[in-house]
Amino acid sequence: MTKKDLKGKINVPLSKTERARRRLLRAASKDGNTLLIQYDNSIAGYDEEDVEEMREEYGINIITYQTEDTILKRFVGAFINPFTIVLITLATVSFFTDVIWAAPGSTDLTAIIIIVTMVFVSGMLRFIQEFRSGNAAKHLSEMVETTVCVARKFHDSESGDTISEKKEIPMDEVVVGDMVYLAAGDMVPADMRIITAKDLFISQASLTGESEPVEKFASHAISASRNPLEYKNLAFMGTNVISGSATAVAITVGDDTILGSIAKQLQTKAPPTSFEKGVSSVSWVLIRFMLIMVPIVLLVNGFTKGNWLEAFLFALSIAVGLTPEMLPMIVSANLAKGAGSMAKKRVIVKNLNSIQNFGAMDVLCTDKTGTITQDKVILELHLDIHGNDNIDVLRYAFLNSHYQTGLKNLMDISIINFASEAKLINLWVDFKKVDEIPFDFNRRRMSVAVENMDGNIELITKGAVEEMLSISSHADYNSEIMPITEELREEIIGACRKLNDRGMRVLGLARKAVSITDKALSSADESDMIFMGYLAFLDPPKESTAAAITALGEYGVKVKVLTGDNDGVTRTVCRSVGIDAHRILLGSDVEGMDDDELKKTVDRVDVFAKLSPSQKARIVTALREDGHTVGYMGDGINDAAAMKAADVGISVDTAVDIAKESANIILLEKDLMVLEEGVIEGRKIYANIIKYIKMTASSNFGNMFSVLAASAFLPFLPMLPIQILVLNLIYDFSCIAIPWDNVDLDFLRKPRKWDASSISRFMIWLGPVSSVFDIATYCLLFFVICPIFSGGPFSALDEDTRRTFIMLFHSGWFVESLWSQTLVIHMIRTPKLPFFQSRASVQLTLLTTLGIAVGTIIPYTWLGSQLNMAHLPLHYFPWLCGIILTYMLMATVMKKVFVWKYGELL
Repeated sequence: MTKKDLKGKINVPLSKTERARRRLLRAASKDGNTLLIQYDNSIAGYDEEDVEEMREEYGINIITYQTEDTILKRFVGAFINPFTIVLITLATVSFFTDVIWAAPGSTDLTAIIIIVTMVFVSGMLRFIQEFRSGNAAKHLSEMVETTVCVARKFHDSESGDTISEKKEIPMDEVVVGDMVYLAAGDMVPADMRIITAKDLFISQASLTGESEPVEKFASHAISASRNPLEYKNLAFMGTNVISGSATAVAITVGDDTILGSIAKQLQTKAPPTSFEKGVSSVSWVLIRFMLIMVPIVLLVNGFTKGNWLEAFLFALSIAVGLTPEMLPMIVSANLAKGAGSMAKKRVIVKNLNSIQNFGAMDVLCTDKTGTITQDKVILELHLDIHGNDNIDVLRYAFLNSHYQTGLKNLMDISIINFASEAKLINLWVDFKKVDEIPFDFNRRRMSVAVENMDGNIELITKGAVEEMLSISSHADYNSEIMPITEELREEIIGACRKLNDRGMRVLGLARKAVSITDKALSSADESDMIFMGYLAFLDPPKESTAAAITALGEYGVKVKVLTGDNDGVTRTVCRSVGIDAHRILLGSDVEGMDDDELKKTVDRVDVFAKLSPSQKARIVTALREDGHTVGYMGDGINDAAAMKAADVGISVDTAVDIAKESANIILLEKDLMVLEEGVIEGRKIYANIIKYIKMTASSNFGNMFSVLAASAFLPFLPMLPIQILVLNLIYDFSCIAIPWDNVDLDFLRKPRKWDASSISRFMIWLGPVSSVFDIATYCLLFFVICPIFSGGPFSALDEDTRRTFIMLFHSGWFVESLWSQTLVIHMIRTPKLPFFQSRASVQLTLLTTLGIAVGTIIPYTWLGSQLNMAHLPLHYFPWLCGIILTYMLMATVMKKVFVWKYGELL
């Protein structure tokens, strides 16, 4: 049967990734000969024709990644958002009305320059921050640039024979079906089925997060698991051979490998984050209001005044007034200020938007190894045969680890470190090494012979508990030597099993007296030993983990653990840091669930184990689709896809490059308490951004109602377009300090999400309040102040005096609008009583005071005359103070009613 025939049997509409995964699972259940027949290969290997055929059928062994956008495309993209499009449109219209169609000598570029400057500054800030982010998928490809040994055959032209040879080829030339030879130090070149193996240990930490190497075997698997990473006869691209050797058949290559599927997920455009969706929804709310109000203003002024060009220019200025043109700058300033604060805490913020997402986060998913644990082995227990602490077990274990000449593994190092802390580090001075039996994977143990100062020689052996019991005939308990009975053996094995269930790795320790002859010691001497006890090791949590998880809980953030490690280890670590681990969902459980079932389950489970990288990303996606704002913290390649799927990806100090590239935030210190500070900083940023949006939107909305009323009843425009633009500029200048404003502690306790409907309600409730006092100001100016100053009512004045009347009216409403807009910042920034229960920051207080002072002085300056304003009489200001104080009192009352009705102000 040809390869084409075999492939043709599979006629199911599955994704390419799913077909590759199933091919791996089928290969795991077949023996080596069957696989070689399936792929039309043998131990002799493929010839060049076979290689080309397999490459054409299954693809090349290269992980592809998307081409980066050009700098020009990124630059243009930075300016594409709803507000900038509106402002660019308004600037374009203004260019035609103020320049192209303007009368000779009346060209005015002021409005255009101001609008374009705002657009340019906000766009440049966004471009710079996005240009700094890297391409994680490219790093994945660069990881696998190496060579591999394969079996290939070629035709000898001289002898006419077909000759097979082992050949080193670049990794990207490996094809499906290739016979590959693996040895210690090799990187696995594809996803492979192991055919033969000898003492094969492979580190899969990059894919699963497990710090310990995994032993691999050649026997075909009988398993119901649908996760290839759980199979002991499969090896995966990008993992490393720690020891031993093997032959294997390549089953999937390039993009079809598990590493390739991770790279593919990293290439896809990340889903919009909570912050991006929030800003977008708010933007469109404001734009919809503008699209409704501007035509009404145009029509009212056009019909009542009769001058449609003037009405159009006024409507244009209203559009600018309704557009919070400083929002991109306020947002960027808030985020940059937050990034600066985090930098002081040794935290790198790669994506500024992620800081606000940090604050909105209500679920933090985290990997276990290297993230909440230290990613190093610690000696936890040194016990005698009945499970009691025993210093002699530690002493003998130290001598074994200290004197071995082979490569000291993590457990040897942890024994030496523990002995050092226990003041046993100088114990070796009383002994000298006389011989050694090195470790090998068949015996699964190693021995050293040491001689004490009395000339007595003892052989000290440590290794797997089962192996140690098999070579021991007696046991030592409180210096009493007793035979090992079946009951004692079961007790020891049962105790070790309980330690394994707690996630610990256990080694046994034994000793016996020996005499040294001319013949060196051998494994045959490892017999009739005295079993002393056992040592238990654990990858412990970081010191700050438990406190950080408790602190996050106090701020409304639920912590969930997503790991590729086994459930026993995971349960122990989670319990030690205060995470509920009574129910653990395994990767095999996740695989059997559809998206709806998974979405219902992930909310009820806090610990997930034995997960593949794609399953981690799937759980994060399910949580987000269920309405959560999700953070993901990890340090390995296996975490990269989940980081990208999350609202905010967080990497730690020990992370691999891929994880750091995929992350939005990188913690440079091991102290995870910085997570709490990040959450607080994110909520401060949200609070200060939403303050600006709500106070600006409600104020502008109220102003537009005032404008509509004035347009309908006044015989002239209530304010000139350029005056409205200058008014907005001074107000926005006052708002520049909002990123540095204080935030009430009560507000920081809950996760905060964007709610466009809340902004709409706020505008409708608070906006008309300002309109009431604007209209009161109109009446004061039109019927009292201006007639007194101009010598009579508007209808009785001549043309020149009417111009003075109008200029005075414009000045009065300009100052009142500025005072009310600026002072209401202090009213709206907190649900508490301003100035008494909650004070604004010094920066905000100074800038708002300065803004009011500048705006009040303008009518008396050269700039005021250029803006067609007149000097305001002093008797206007007592009236103004009365109106503003009443307005502030009314705004406070409405604020309290709003909080009572909707539960919160911001």
